[in-house]
Amino acid sequence: MTYFTGQPGAEIRRRKMAALITQLAPDNGYTQSALQDVRFLRSDVSIQQTPVLYEPSIVIVCQGRKRGFWGEEIFLYDAQHFLVVAVPLPFVSQTEASQQEPMLAVALRLDFQVLADVLMTLEIPVSRGSMPVSMTSTPLDDPLGESVIRLLSALQSPQEARVLGTGLIREIYYRVLTGAQSATLRAALAQQGHFAQVSKALRMLQMRYQARFDVTGLAREVGMSVAAFHAHFKAITQMSPMQYLKSVRLHQARLLMVRGGISAAAASAEVGYESPSQFSREFKRFFGRSPVQEALYMQEILQLSPAVGLTG
Repeated sequence: MTYFTGQPGAEIRRRKMAALITQLAPDNGYTQSALQDVRFLRSDVSIQQTPVLYEPSIVIVCQGRKRGFWGEEIFLYDAQHFLVVAVPLPFVSQTEASQQEPMLAVALRLDFQVLADVLMTLEIPVSRGSMPVSMTSTPLDDPLGESVIRLLSALQSPQEARVLGTGLIREIYYRVLTGAQSATLRAALAQQGHFAQVSKALRMLQMRYQARFDVTGLAREVGMSVAAFHAHFKAITQMSPMQYLKSVRLHQARLLMVRGGISAAAASAEVGYESPSQFSREFKRFFGRSPVQEALYMQEILQLSPAVGLTG
């Protein structure tokens, strides 16, 4: 299957990126690079719509195709489009791939301190006039594509990654901040307004998902009324605060079972559930499979060895 229909020069760039990622990520699933904030994703099978949780990141697919379903919107990210997620965001993802043409992607976790530094260097003001978009997909242009190739090339060598990596990530941030997605990231960096307040709450829920939270306490923590907090939280994430917390817990539990091989009961306790039966009900409602079925399915998709202790 072929998904690319762009110009010949862009096709050459895509092939270079695919060859580099193939060397860096020989196995299915996520592969950590030599840089903490950069990892690769490979899949040689198509994956139907499944809930995922993305950190704030830039995601560039050079082969295969992914779609993100967020509310009523559909975001395409493939060899011609890249995705920017401005806040930790759960949505539904679909992957189109095959053994002959695996899906290959690189994800850069956003470092907002570096982004802010690049923004100050550019002397471009942060956007304060409107609510930023939480997730956007736009065409991948030549300057950004060439910057990504330079980063992937440097990651082939631990020494080059160590010496050049930080500067190359900064170059990619520059390309994004001066491109079509600039307004979204500039608004996300604004340290005032409802977006920043909700972002603070999202970070709290991400970091302390095992803890007990309530909407009143969260609103107080970020300095908003309960009504305003609930309304703006839903506008940014398309779900309520408690629905968001539940999705984070369930995603973390799935990761613990798939990667750590612990039982569903242990995973439910680890992520903050007091009732294993409630966890199992909510997990099946969310993922469409029981905890054990989902863990075994993901291990099969990612071609992982069955995890010891995956029961209950």
